[in-house]
Amino acid sequence: MSRYLKTADSDWYKQRIIGIILLVLICFAALFMRLFFLQVIKGEEFRGLSDNNSIRLQRIEPFRGMIFDRNKLMLVDNRPSFDVSITVKDAQPVAQTLAKLSTYLRVTDEELLEKTAGQKGIKAYKPVLLRQDIGRDSVAAIEVHKYDLPGIDVNVKSLRNYLFGRSAAHILGYLGEISANEIDSGIYPGVRSGDLVGKSGIEKSYDDHLRGQGGGRQVEVNATGQIMRVLKTVPSRPGRNVVLTIDQAVQRKAEELLEGVIGAAVAIDPNTGQVLAMASNPSFDQNRIVSGMTHEQWQVFISDPLKPLTNRAVQGEYPPASTYKILTAVAGLDEGLIDENTEFCCPGQYRFKGRDYRCWKKGGHGCVSLLQAIAQSCDVYFYQVGRAVGVDRLAWYAKAFGLGTPSGVQLANESSGLIPTADWKLKRTGEPWQEGETLSLAIGQGFNLVTPLQMAGMVAAVATGGVRYKPQLLKRIETAQGETTFVSEPVISGKVPISPRTLELIRQGLWEVVHSDKGTAKGARFFDLQISGKTGTAQVISRKDDEEETEDESEIADHLKAHAWFVAYAPSEAPRIAAAVVVENGEHGSSAATPIAREIIKSYLLKEQLLPLIVANSKPQNP
Repeated sequence: MSRYLKTADSDWYKQRIIGIILLVLICFAALFMRLFFLQVIKGEEFRGLSDNNSIRLQRIEPFRGMIFDRNKLMLVDNRPSFDVSITVKDAQPVAQTLAKLSTYLRVTDEELLEKTAGQKGIKAYKPVLLRQDIGRDSVAAIEVHKYDLPGIDVNVKSLRNYLFGRSAAHILGYLGEISANEIDSGIYPGVRSGDLVGKSGIEKSYDDHLRGQGGGRQVEVNATGQIMRVLKTVPSRPGRNVVLTIDQAVQRKAEELLEGVIGAAVAIDPNTGQVLAMASNPSFDQNRIVSGMTHEQWQVFISDPLKPLTNRAVQGEYPPASTYKILTAVAGLDEGLIDENTEFCCPGQYRFKGRDYRCWKKGGHGCVSLLQAIAQSCDVYFYQVGRAVGVDRLAWYAKAFGLGTPSGVQLANESSGLIPTADWKLKRTGEPWQEGETLSLAIGQGFNLVTPLQMAGMVAAVATGGVRYKPQLLKRIETAQGETTFVSEPVISGKVPISPRTLELIRQGLWEVVHSDKGTAKGARFFDLQISGKTGTAQVISRKDDEEETEDESEIADHLKAHAWFVAYAPSEAPRIAAAVVVENGEHGSSAATPIAREIIKSYLLKEQLLPLIVANSKPQNP
């Protein structure tokens, strides 16, 4: 009985195994037949479909936001750029295709072949940019011969367009291809290699608002790369528009006035900190950079000794010269060391520790009080005030007015300038501070360094009674449809802790600079427009204090001549604009910088009053 059961179990297992084997064989037979059907019977048909059609993803670039001035005048927009690219997989034979294309682009086929070098494997499916921003004639020729140029595509992209060329170039900035370091930084989410981002100016500071968000589409293409149908589209989102605080009319005026000289001019609203104009010369045309420069052209550009890319308004550091006497006077008054009646006699030099420290006026100013000393810019008077105050207290007042530190304006790479102290010199040079150095500081020479924007902020604080506002270039941000998403509000940087009486006397002295008979800025007068200000002449090279001045200033080399300064605000009683102008190697603030500042102030304050007259004069007169 047991032997019978064992035999039955063995037969049952054999049947199960045979059944499983038959099932596996049937499955393999079915798979083999299916493969035979697909590869042999239908192989040619499917091979054709595979060769002739494929699915690809195409990116949709977003339109970058536009930039406007405070009056909604457009400064930057986008224009169409026709770019030619090649998909190597579709362009076989590549050499023959590029040879034909070169005749329509008017370049050598070797130049185009260099662009495709190394495009193998998966890269063969990706478009390679051959030429950017080709002319309309080339576009027409390529489209006419489209079927002779497999794998060649002409794509329309938006290219940045700076409507006023060089104007406001340092404010607006420019775009450039994102670098590997910028990608790794993580501050450009969603940006990939080859994309353009802001490299300087507002384009960089507000790149995340201006850039927008890219989209894409899924397309089916044939063997030559032509789109057969669009399968799916995700639209891009345009960037937001940026409205600046600058007045383009005032900006252009400042730039015209700086034409032919090297320097900078800044104008701000002292009551809000809004920047009305910021000009730096020499400037540059951003459109040249955006349209594409060769490596050699770029190297020539950045090695220009005049440094056109430098924004001298915020990056240029200069001795403030006699404009610094405003702070020396403030320190002397608020420390109680002088008052409006304090007099010092100026014979043309000041004898201190066996050395003569000269006044700019050889014959001297005679005995002068504070207001006369400010108006006539008497060096001897401020030597003695500065000596009484001391280097560290002078530095305290300078920093209270915002000097020696970046202002915080929305531009990258702003310089801080330098306001020295006794400790600073000891740490920097290992030598103690000398009293004679304080005399130089008191008249804005020595180690002192400031930027034009800082000086505009300083004189603006005087104009507003001691309130310092952070300078701002952004007025508001809008969507592409014009809806406001952000509005800049005035930001108070600080309150200068000095008495109202001190400010009152300083403001009176700055009025005398322009309107008194012996004032150094009489050239700033314009009918009944009340302007208050201070001139300055900053020595480029130091002279020994007992060395005689050159009688003929024309003998001094141009690059060694003094820098010319003028800082001002207007109207004197109710200031609406504050300005600072520096002209490198301009020699005298009264002759080189003052007229520029006056015209900038006029262009802003008088344009509304002058506009009706201009319109009336432009109409034909009746006989």
